Amino acid sequence: MKAMVITQYGGPDVFSETEMPDPHPGPGQVSIDVTHSAVGLIDSFIRRGTIPIFEPPFVPGLEVAGTIRELGEGVTEFRIGEPVVTLSLMSLGGYATVTVANAALTISLDGFKVDPALAVSALPNAAAAYLALTKVAHIQEGENVLIHGAIGGLASAFPAIARSLGASRIVGTVRTASKLEAARELDYDDVILAEDFPSAIANEKFNIVVDPVGGDMLTSSLDLMAPLGRALLVGNASEQPVNILSNTLWFNNIGVQGFNVGGYLLGNPSAGRPAAKAVLRLLEEGKLDIPLTILPLQNASEAHRRMDAKEITGRIVLRNEF
Repeated sequence: MKAMVITQYGGPDVFSETEMPDPHPGPGQVSIDVTHSAVGLIDSFIRRGTIPIFEPPFVPGLEVAGTIRELGEGVTEFRIGEPVVTLSLMSLGGYATVTVANAALTISLDGFKVDPALAVSALPNAAAAYLALTKVAHIQEGENVLIHGAIGGLASAFPAIARSLGASRIVGTVRTASKLEAARELDYDDVILAEDFPSAIANEKFNIVVDPVGGDMLTSSLDLMAPLGRALLVGNASEQPVNILSNTLWFNNIGVQGFNVGGYLLGNPSAGRPAAKAVLRLLEEGKLDIPLTILPLQNASEAHRRMDAKEITGRIVLRNEF
């Protein structure tokens, strides 16, 4: 197989196109002929060694779409050639023409009219949003939701999922004016610039805050939280430390909780497929459409350069053209 290998921690130029043996699935696994691999901010953290999951050299990539190539021992729910998309592959390996996935975290697209590039971009994040809102935030009918980084890969899945679960008002923030129009195409009631936050909505209160940005955006959100409000820290794109006084939490009857879907599914793989099935129809109905940038797999370095430079609106996907 062909793979884009990270040869050392560093910038976008650390990728090397490499010929490797085809992987074979173990018990409870499947191998997949990859057509599309998603690129996310976490991939950048892994590439730089900020999240040192593996020592180089290794093949990155957490989410793929493709077709079933081979079934591991005990796997009976798929057939060879079946179109699928994965949830988070904590073993990495997605930037390749063939990869191995946990069968429990592999979702069939058979019978659904869904483009695989959109599926790999939206479905894993939509399942993550569903788990975050139901398992952690315990969203209730009629609640208000604030979502930072509104057009980002993970954040962009939250408005449609929150709406389907009964959210009343959903407000998003974006970093630059160039992202306002794209964000307004999603299911937000209002979208504001980060530079105008929190003053632009200072009179509002939110039951749930979804924050993949961290740093000042999270701490500035605490005053906007309703009693028994829940803030979900689902990333730290700002790479800023978060300093929250415990008195702020208990005086205001609010809470902050982190949610890392990859780590959660690693310990609870059986939760993945029900979450994905709960949101798959939203994807097919076009309610999870996001802007996509698609590049050839061999252009992984360019994809990471654009991501690091924050040139991407929506998500970036690598397509297998080998």
